[in-house]
Amino acid sequence: MSEENASAEMRESMEFDVVIVGAGPAGLAASIRLKQLAEANGSEINVCVLEKGSEVGAHILSGAVVDPIALTELIPDWKEKGAPLKAEVTSDRFYVLGPSGALRLPNFGMPKLMNNHGNYAVSLGNVCRWLAEQAEDMGVEIYPGFACSELVYRDDGSVKGVVAGVMGIGRDGEPKGEFEPGMELHGKYVFIAEGVRGSLSKKLINQFELDKGREPQKFGIGMKELWEVKPENHHMGQVTHTMGWPLGTKTGGGSFMYHMEDNLVSVGFVVHLNYKNPHLFPYMEFQRYKHHPLIADVLEGGRRVAYGARAITEGGLQSVPKLFFPGGCLIGCSAGFVNVPRIKGSHNAMKTGTLAAEAAFEAVQAGREGDELSAYEEAYRKSWVYEDLETVQNAKPFWSKFGLLGGLALGALDMHMREKLGFSFFGSLKHGKPDHACTLPADQCKPIDYPRPDGVLSFDRLTNVSFSATNHEEDQPIHLALADESVPIAQNLPKFAEPAQRYCPAGVYEVLYDDNGQNPQFQINAQNCVHCKTCDIKDPAQNINWTVPEGGGGPNYPNM
Repeated sequence: MSEENASAEMRESMEFDVVIVGAGPAGLAASIRLKQLAEANGSEINVCVLEKGSEVGAHILSGAVVDPIALTELIPDWKEKGAPLKAEVTSDRFYVLGPSGALRLPNFGMPKLMNNHGNYAVSLGNVCRWLAEQAEDMGVEIYPGFACSELVYRDDGSVKGVVAGVMGIGRDGEPKGEFEPGMELHGKYVFIAEGVRGSLSKKLINQFELDKGREPQKFGIGMKELWEVKPENHHMGQVTHTMGWPLGTKTGGGSFMYHMEDNLVSVGFVVHLNYKNPHLFPYMEFQRYKHHPLIADVLEGGRRVAYGARAITEGGLQSVPKLFFPGGCLIGCSAGFVNVPRIKGSHNAMKTGTLAAEAAFEAVQAGREGDELSAYEEAYRKSWVYEDLETVQNAKPFWSKFGLLGGLALGALDMHMREKLGFSFFGSLKHGKPDHACTLPADQCKPIDYPRPDGVLSFDRLTNVSFSATNHEEDQPIHLALADESVPIAQNLPKFAEPAQRYCPAGVYEVLYDDNGQNPQFQINAQNCVHCKTCDIKDPAQNINWTVPEGGGGPNYPNM
């Protein structure tokens, strides 16, 4: 008997009506909605939420300015129940930056959807912690520290559940003394709410061809620091977005700065991962951005509290895959519902979670299980989530094709037409290549000289990673698996100057040389990984497969 089969034979199982993988906004909203429906119908429904982080919120990273529309629909009395949405947006500012100056764009010229008034600057991690409390009060079972590493199938090929909680495997792949084979969690339906580029959702999309007929998903890498600033520099509710410097007009991306309560400011930077120059160093672009006078004047005299990074789905409407498969569905960022111009996705994640919950509840009540929840996708196409994404569907393709200035102008025109006329003369544009295929050979691109971090406003990667509280059990298999170990040195280094050294925001990948500057070796520092998934997305050879480490490993984000 193989080791895999032996572990399966050792596993116990638990049965639920709905198993949800991921305790983010989508997964928690789904669990709450299922319980609400059961209560309203005088029935019972057993719901389990599995979270790979050490606690709910530990792996949640977002800007975040939250549109409360979905929360209000789900929990109308959220204010009375103490939801951590306190810093209502009072000031909305948009800038195009130059190296030392800034041009403010007039708010009246922006599409209506860009108005943030009525939204809240929050810690999305704390919002999820609060949602988890509401869910548990209703009887939802939430298990943090349980990484879901495998899928379980019925005899007919439908998804039956997941394997969670496998622990105690050594770096050599052999079980250690404290080995735990994990447990199988079976559900009549399984919701995948892992977030961006999750390992199970990636497998399901490929296995069931859920992306057939869709445009390639597009991504960005978002990096964020939480700062405590001087009281005189703090303006609660002020929201600032910038474009332009230091990325210039050809590379997509921009920044955000959100003033929350308690003198806290979220400052972050996003780089679209379809960038061409393999010498580009997203983390260092973020660090030098903070030296711009518009940003530095706020941060001067303050202190960095936390750091983190996370990939962002940017494909929008054209890239949303088929949402259901036999036995379950994709919700939230596992499917990719981020509105790129608004830099918002949590409202759409929560709403898709509730729509899936409604479809699953109806199916369970009818005595069904393991079939396709097509009603979920039908509801999505009639919802305000679809309308939200439809309005901005060309913003990303325009920026990718025409750069900052042309993309900004054409994207705004397209959004204005859709808002005022209900359609656009531009139709629906395509994305073209996946992000990894956009990278050009290094000898066709100009190297970029980055200033050394000063340790005051800007910091080196490893120092910043320590502010993410990242920790992994050292003696476990490396969760960043190379399909071919020769590719980084034999292919990526000579052709692309091995961009993994730069696109990773946590210093996981290094190319090491001997004392004579010869014999390069590729090193993976998996213990640094903040689970952003950028390597899985941007590696030119698609040679890196991000898999889940032991449950509880990774970052432990406070107030992020």
